[in-house]
Amino acid sequence: MKTEANARAATRDSPFYRRLIESIAAIDDGNILRVAFFALLAGTASVLYVDYRELTADEGAALAMPMQPILPPFNPDGPADGATPNVTTSPQLLEQPLEIVLAPGGELRLTGSIDVGSATRFAAEIAARGEYAETVVLDSPGGSVVDALAIGSLIHEKGLATKVAAGSLCASSCPIIFASGARRIASADAAIGVHQIYAAALAADPQNALRVAGTAMSDAQSTTAEIIGHLTKTGVDPALWLHALETPPDRLYYFSPEEMTRLKLVTELDDN
Repeated sequence: MKTEANARAATRDSPFYRRLIESIAAIDDGNILRVAFFALLAGTASVLYVDYRELTADEGAALAMPMQPILPPFNPDGPADGATPNVTTSPQLLEQPLEIVLAPGGELRLTGSIDVGSATRFAAEIAARGEYAETVVLDSPGGSVVDALAIGSLIHEKGLATKVAAGSLCASSCPIIFASGARRIASADAAIGVHQIYAAALAADPQNALRVAGTAMSDAQSTTAEIIGHLTKTGVDPALWLHALETPPDRLYYFSPEEMTRLKLVTELDDN
C-alpha cells in the first residue's frame, strides 16, 4: 500500500522534479537577485501608490472645506455696541457661485460667493446688457479678492451705483465691490464687514493655495496695497481696511452706520 510519504518520495524522484531542480540550479545567481529586486521594487511601488491615493484624497477633502465662504461671528473686539447683524438671505444661497441677474429698474443683482471667474462673467454681462444697468445690488459673503477687485474696477469705470439692502450681506471681499460705486447706498440694517485676506482667497483652487503658501505673505501684502489704492481712487477712506488687517479670517468686523458714513464707505444711508 502506497503511503503519503512514499508518494512524496516518488514525486521528488520523478523526471519532472529533477529537471526543475536542474533548471533552477542552472540560473545565474545574479539573475535570481535581479528578479527578486525588481519584484520587491514593484511591490513597494504598489504600496506607495495606494498610500499616495489615500493621502491626496484626504488632503483634498481637508483643503476644500475652508474654501466655502460662510458667515463668521462678529469680532468681539469691535465697536462696543457691535452685534451680529440680522442676515435674512439663506446660507445655501450665499454659498452658491456668484449669480448675476439683471432685474427691473436697472438693478444688476450679484448674489452668492465670489468664485474665481466671477469677474469674467460680470464683464460679459456688462458688455451684453450694461446699458440697462444702473445699480449693482450686492448680497455676498465674499470670496476671490482678485475677482472682487476686477469687478470693482469695472463698476468704477462705468460709473455705476452700488447698494446693499436691509437683511443682505456684503462681507470679506464684497465691500471692495461696494466701495467702487459712484453712489454707494446701504441700509442701516445691512451687514457689511471685513476680515484679513488669506492665501485660499487669492488662489484659484485649494491645491494651488497649498502650493503658494510659501509666498502667501508677499501676495497678501501686494494685494493689500492694491486694495488701499483702489479705495483711495473711489473716494473711500483707506483707513477702512485697517479693520480688515486686524480681524482674523474666521471672524468679521461689521461696520456701524456711523462708521460707514465717517469712512465714506456709503454716500447714502437707506431705510430699505
